[in-house]
Amino acid sequence: MLVTLDLAGLALIGDIPVSLSQCQFLLELNLSGNQLQGVIPDTLNNLTYLKLLDLHRNHLVGGIPVTLAQLTNLDLLDLSENQLTGPIPSELGNLSNLTHFNVSYNGLSGMIPASPVLQSFGSSAFMGNPLLCGPPLNNLCGASRRAKRLAVSVIIVIVAAALILIGVCIVCAMNIKAYMRRSKEEQEGKEEDEVLESESTPMLASPGRQGSNAIIGKLVLFSKSLPSRYEDWEAGTKALLDKDCLVGGGSVGTVYKATFENGLSIAVKKLETLGRVRSQDEFEQEMGQLGNLSHPNLVAFQGYYWSSSTQLILSEFMVNGSLYDHLHGSPHTFSGSSSGVGLSWEQRFKVALGTARALAYLHHDCRPQVLHLNIKSCNIMLDKDFEAKLSDYGFGKLLPILGSYELSRLHAAIGYIAPELASPSLRYSDKSDVFSFGVVLLEIVTGRKPVESPGVATAVVLRDYVRAILEDGTVSDCFDRSMKGFVEAELVQVLKLGLVCTSNTPSARPNMAEVVQYLESVRTNS
Repeated sequence: MLVTLDLAGLALIGDIPVSLSQCQFLLELNLSGNQLQGVIPDTLNNLTYLKLLDLHRNHLVGGIPVTLAQLTNLDLLDLSENQLTGPIPSELGNLSNLTHFNVSYNGLSGMIPASPVLQSFGSSAFMGNPLLCGPPLNNLCGASRRAKRLAVSVIIVIVAAALILIGVCIVCAMNIKAYMRRSKEEQEGKEEDEVLESESTPMLASPGRQGSNAIIGKLVLFSKSLPSRYEDWEAGTKALLDKDCLVGGGSVGTVYKATFENGLSIAVKKLETLGRVRSQDEFEQEMGQLGNLSHPNLVAFQGYYWSSSTQLILSEFMVNGSLYDHLHGSPHTFSGSSSGVGLSWEQRFKVALGTARALAYLHHDCRPQVLHLNIKSCNIMLDKDFEAKLSDYGFGKLLPILGSYELSRLHAAIGYIAPELASPSLRYSDKSDVFSFGVVLLEIVTGRKPVESPGVATAVVLRDYVRAILEDGTVSDCFDRSMKGFVEAELVQVLKLGLVCTSNTPSARPNMAEVVQYLESVRTNS
């Protein structure tokens, strides 16, 4: 009789018992999330029926036993987050049934085997091993690395010689044209006094009352489409004094719509908390990193403003409001729709896929990785074509939840918060974003809010509501009947994906790259 052994997260200590190899009919062995030490027994090859071997997040040492390659039925092998050393046995490439493989964050070394089976898992399966080299990582091996260093050395010598020659020419030119240069510098100094980025320039003043209400600070623009004249900003920032221009509010601040004389509109988020940010330099460093991010499904970050009393974040304005507006109705008026509801299934699926792609970009393509930690439907904006645009990304240090445990300040996002974010340990990761995205998927299909209170003393959590209905076999009761043109099979698959993403255990949730792949397959196979 085949059996499974799941001892994950039980704070087990000591070595892995060699006697486990006598359990010949073991189907799954999960010892992850403990404090196990010692080496991986090389006798585990006796577990010929084993399909799952999960030893990640322990303190295991030594090498990866080559005998693991004899477990030909394995479809999951996870040895990540240990202290394993030595090379990756090339024989593991013969495990043709593997669907999940991960040895990241160890001390492994040498060249990654060229086996198509292992290579198919991408760089994320091998990251965190500084001494590993070869594809799919970018680290070169052996002679290639030495050749690259030699080529770099030659280039440095050539560049240094060129710089010396250029320097001699510059010195000669400076001696000849000293007077002309001084005149040019004086002229440039006058122009710099007019630049909006100057620390001494009064900006965002109340129209008509500039003298007494001017805010002295620093404005930095990342978009060339924004006006650069002070007069334009003085007129456009009337929004900050006009409550009629309020378009929303969230965990870190209030959002206004600012419109310039040329008709251009932007969203201006006036921060009400700086979270763990303690200084202007730290704030500017965080904003500078955001300015380098670019993806079709991210709200474009266009600049920021800092003064001792006011901090603003500038971004593109979305005429169709947020996903929340269209699923549940909007408390604010936004251009492009008079009603909050009515998205078709085609539009909802496109929003889900676009948001997933944005998160996959933040998690897998950005270095360092960018965590959102505040995923919710009101942070998923819709442009004029109803394409998803994720907002408030990269605000991790600004969130109150990361500076304290006062969840009441994030009451609007409670239904989206992963269990690990609501615990005192606060051990968040990219899987915390996956949980929140899973709630959004359930929200898209059902049209229900993450938490609803039909009675004074009752509250219905969306995840529990969907799971209960699926267990009863009446899945169609979950569907939002207000949407049009849906395919029931697609809705069921997205519901199930939402439940997997909202698993209580972070390691049981997929990563966002896998979520994107699954969603793409839903539409391809339907």
